[in-house]
Amino acid sequence: MSTSIWWIRRDMRVTDNKALQSAAMAGDVVPLFVVDPRFEKAGLARRAFMFDTLRSLDAATGGMLVLRYGDPVVEVAQMAKEVGATSVYVASDFAPYGQARDQSVREALKQVDATLVESDSPYCVNPGTVRKDDDTPLKVFTPFYRRWSLVDFSSAADASITYADAVSHGQGYPDIDSSALNLPEAGEEAAWRRWDEWSPRLDAYQEERNNPGVDGTSLMSPYLRFGVVHPRQLIARLNGTSGADHYRRELAWREFYADVLFHQPRTMWENLQEKMNVLPRDTDAAAHARFEKFCAAQTGYPIVDAGIRQMLSTGMMHNRVRMIVASFLVKDLHLPWQWGARFFMQHLVDGDIASNNHGWQWTAGTGTDAAPFFRVFNPTSQSAKFDPTGLYLRRWIPELAELDNASIHEPSTLGLLAPSGYPEPMVDHAAERIEALARYKSVSGK
Repeated sequence: MSTSIWWIRRDMRVTDNKALQSAAMAGDVVPLFVVDPRFEKAGLARRAFMFDTLRSLDAATGGMLVLRYGDPVVEVAQMAKEVGATSVYVASDFAPYGQARDQSVREALKQVDATLVESDSPYCVNPGTVRKDDDTPLKVFTPFYRRWSLVDFSSAADASITYADAVSHGQGYPDIDSSALNLPEAGEEAAWRRWDEWSPRLDAYQEERNNPGVDGTSLMSPYLRFGVVHPRQLIARLNGTSGADHYRRELAWREFYADVLFHQPRTMWENLQEKMNVLPRDTDAAAHARFEKFCAAQTGYPIVDAGIRQMLSTGMMHNRVRMIVASFLVKDLHLPWQWGARFFMQHLVDGDIASNNHGWQWTAGTGTDAAPFFRVFNPTSQSAKFDPTGLYLRRWIPELAELDNASIHEPSTLGLLAPSGYPEPMVDHAAERIEALARYKSVSGK
């Protein structure tokens, strides 16, 4: 029997995995993960979670996972040569770097008489698939969602898997000290335990998902990011409630942003709406000083600081809070959205370039389906609305825990009675809102 390679990327699971099942149908399987040097740019949280996930996957394959470090273009071809594999099975990568890397790997495999076979993807519907009748991309979410919903997608066919004992199992796992972080538990079993624990609340998802003080979201995003679970597996578990329907739409947003990036790779770091390029942004030394305060969770706005503290401690940030934090950076501090997007990508466990950067563009008014720039979130009123009893604030800003439910959202109003360990607001929101709208009017005429 022949040997095939399952090159693992964003499909770190053994269930419902078309790349793995296709490799198994072709012969004995060598599970391979190549640690690309580019991943060093990822922050501690994402690197630690990834390696913990790989350890769990290694156990699920009976200790057969091969770990290699280096350029995938070199390492994948070398592995194919070592084990005599003529096929390397992968889940497709649609991001700009992944597309270019895979083309280079494809050429390198030809030199060792092997082929790269794409058998799955991290999405229910591959980016580039959903189009208008005239075969052009859809630029707005709602029509995209309507057509996306009509596409059939299926689970992987079962196959008996025999893992091959490779010549070398690689260089082992790095010593990463993540003890200061409270990361999600890694692995498929942990992911499904979390789903089973949370899914009884699915009916209330539409109402609860905006409240960071309750357990209103599934916390599946880190597992989706690394393919520990596939979105089609989650959709198969949804019931017919309005909450489930809304959850399905949120999964579709993830696929929509991947589609946008696939069609317009420049939007990874550039404004999709080029007319917004002329909007004045602050980038001088004073702007950098404000950004440092923002990153240190010292803005003086509790909901903003709580979100950043949550991210720095856990690698996660509640989605509603992400929008509030992003609005504060772009419209209160007048900084480029790219600064915030890089900061998030450095620290988020679920950091996904398409969802993260297009989410930032949504808030900044520069992307597809973007919130109008003149929609400026008031961090204090948002905090009071979505965390009315301050549960979220008390968890992440303990120095404010003794304040009453009204004062905790705006402690500066207490004057001399304000907690001494918490900073004054670094800017006046009302004044900065006026400034943001004036800048927008200067370039839009509106």
